[in-house]
Amino acid sequence: MKHYIPVAKHEGVASRQAHVAMPEGTYDREISKEGFFGPSAVFHHKHKPTDWMEFEGDIRPRAFDLNILAAPKASPWSAQQVFGNAHVKTRIWRLAEKMPALARNADGDELLFVHEGSGTLFCDYGRLDYRDGDYLVVPRGTMWRLEPSSPSMFLMVEATNDTFKLPEKGILGRHAIFDPAVLDTPTVDAAFLAQQDERTWKVEVKRRDRLSTVTYPFNPLDAIGWHGDLSVVRINWRDLRPIMSHRLHLPPSAHTTFLTNRFVVCTFVPRPFESDPEALKLPFFHNNDDFDEMIFYHKGSFMSRDNIHPGMMTVHPAGFTHGPHPKAFAAATTGGKKETDEVAVMIDTRDAIDCAAMPAGVEFEGYVRSWRAPEMKQAAE
Repeated sequence: MKHYIPVAKHEGVASRQAHVAMPEGTYDREISKEGFFGPSAVFHHKHKPTDWMEFEGDIRPRAFDLNILAAPKASPWSAQQVFGNAHVKTRIWRLAEKMPALARNADGDELLFVHEGSGTLFCDYGRLDYRDGDYLVVPRGTMWRLEPSSPSMFLMVEATNDTFKLPEKGILGRHAIFDPAVLDTPTVDAAFLAQQDERTWKVEVKRRDRLSTVTYPFNPLDAIGWHGDLSVVRINWRDLRPIMSHRLHLPPSAHTTFLTNRFVVCTFVPRPFESDPEALKLPFFHNNDDFDEMIFYHKGSFMSRDNIHPGMMTVHPAGFTHGPHPKAFAAATTGGKKETDEVAVMIDTRDAIDCAAMPAGVEFEGYVRSWRAPEMKQAAE
């Protein structure tokens, strides 16, 4: 149990309710503990907290266009690493043809988010089709391979030495954000049995980021059945029913899909905008001081971002004040669209994230300057 120093105070000119009916001409900024779950303070500023002139140092935000990493790889362990630390690794993987060998992760559970493509997963548990927008949760130690029916692109998220779990639903009840009944599992069907053969098969086992190869004189995916309460599972973002409040903009933590001991995975899906005229209609300016934040952009236009398109990924280190870009802020405060159309995967990590070395041209070097107010951009030019 965590114990905090209790403070309950109003000072100066402040709204009664966070992110609602802000004092005229102010911009609110929240700092909080435990990624919006713990104590917080909301400040009302005369200027946007992101209207900086210059930004130098290690906590600058970064953005990468992962579409440029175009070369398909036959093995997931050859996929380009993007961000990571001791507890999480993210890779971007393109697969054009069926995997020639089986994969097994002995370092932790694997989460595959299907950004593009469709096909079939074969694993210890049977056969499971996939399509764009699917999450595939593969327990540690599972043997698996993919046969794409169309070229596929995946965001891979490894829970290093850890396990993916579902968040507590609390007063929302067991059927929010999705009913567990929508979780699909593989089947031992005719197609799965048909792929069993007596040819030579290799299994590439990753342990401590080093590969060992096990060779069999038969296909080791030769189970004829199984029972238990552990399995590969699949859920699509289209099955998620986001928590909404028409009178208050909810923090990202309200959209948690999976969690581990050291990071959480949230999914932003289309939803109506807040309808209360006093409520903020887009993410508030904030410091996420206990977590680094990564976002992979899958589909749609991203309501708080400018110069970002599907297939890009950003990282916002802890200690970096961020929030909506100027164009997004103006669009949200002047009305227009009634609902969002974005789909994005956010990964919040308790431990600092390292950016992997990537080819030239993948990083959008101007990202840190994209928060500049239009008049500051013109002055700089």
